[in-house]
Amino acid sequence: MSEQNRGKAKKRGVVMQVEDIQICVVMVGLPARGKSLIAQKAQRYLRWLSVDANVFNVGNYRRDANPQPTADFFDTSNAEGERMRRAAAEAAVADMLKWFKGGGTVGILDATNSTKERRRWIKERCDAEGIETLYVESKCDDEDLIMSNILEVKTTSPDYVGQDPETAAQDFRKRIRNYEKVYQTIDEDENDLTYVKIMNVGKQVIINRIQDYLQSRVVYYLMNLHIKPRSIWLSRHGESQYNETGQIGGDADLSANGEMYSKKLPKMVRDSVGDDRPLTVWTSTLKRTISTAKHLPKEYNQLQWKALDELDAGVCDGLTYAEIEEQYPEDFKARDDDKYNYRYRGGESYRDVVIRLEPIIMELERSEDILIITHQAVLRCIYAYFMKKSQEDSPWMAVPLHTLIKLTPRAYGTEEQRYKANIPAVSTWRSKGSVAKHEDAPPDDVQSI
Repeated sequence: MSEQNRGKAKKRGVVMQVEDIQICVVMVGLPARGKSLIAQKAQRYLRWLSVDANVFNVGNYRRDANPQPTADFFDTSNAEGERMRRAAAEAAVADMLKWFKGGGTVGILDATNSTKERRRWIKERCDAEGIETLYVESKCDDEDLIMSNILEVKTTSPDYVGQDPETAAQDFRKRIRNYEKVYQTIDEDENDLTYVKIMNVGKQVIINRIQDYLQSRVVYYLMNLHIKPRSIWLSRHGESQYNETGQIGGDADLSANGEMYSKKLPKMVRDSVGDDRPLTVWTSTLKRTISTAKHLPKEYNQLQWKALDELDAGVCDGLTYAEIEEQYPEDFKARDDDKYNYRYRGGESYRDVVIRLEPIIMELERSEDILIITHQAVLRCIYAYFMKKSQEDSPWMAVPLHTLIKLTPRAYGTEEQRYKANIPAVSTWRSKGSVAKHEDAPPDDVQSI
């Protein structure tokens, strides 16, 4: 957007493109209400949709001057602490506005922003640059959830690295009490603001003055979020007969090794999940994923999703890569040159898979513990989403057979653990230009069990 258009963005009668809209998402809420987790999730979702989004965490700016402050730093009577916190907020907003001028689309300002004065100041700064503001307030009075968030903070926050966990928890509770003294919720005095209020992890959502398509997309995503601790387990189906022969696509049965994996998977899952934790299993509608799930405990609910089916290879379905290069040499090269966007004749591209996976992502964000048994291309896209990897790079990721991946979203990133079954399986990873039936993938960090 030009500087001239940026200043006119709020005036009536101005013609703008959707791509020119820029939004500052302003997080609001007391500590331990999941603001940073929501901010990171929103950034992840938007980037997954190829929207340029970035989080500006005021705490990171404050830590440059005071890496590990005590709760007294956040006391309203601490004038020096107040000055440093204000300076951190000003630096974060300045960097965000500079980023917007460079073409950024959605900037997420992650801080408590706990007073009406602070929120009004942010709006004035953004209005002057023609940037829309969307306030997201996370409120929670569920003590169990607040305590679990305190536990999360004391073990993962940079403010408490290397500190005794109990001492950290006590200090953090004191910090919360300091913020409670001055906290002002968004109320009717601020009805001119565009905002979303999320109460008790989505049990109630209040929306005010949502104005355009991009704001609506962000709000729709936020309405599907929860911040309860949970994990997602990912696995490809067991080795299939097509995997053995190097053919792609199809609806092949499991190989003998694939059958062995399906029998070992229940123990791998129980060892990772635990016996007393409910789990829901999602598979595709293809035989090889359904067969892989057939030995899992009966108390696990199972759901088949068409959206989890493997990427459709179109006219190349059932062929090996050597056969594709021989029969469709131009297509073979075009796919290697741009594997994310290339669409098989009569089939799909990775970009198409990402689009059809959006309902899956929304349902995942609403759900608690889930095990997904799916296919290489689909798993790559889901993995890239949770690990904030570029979707353009996802087609080249190594996601080996007979491996269980555990992902645990945290406020400051997603933790990953991999468990590999000691059951042989071919490699289906392929380097650029290769027509090999099987090729060794780059090594990954896994625990064999």
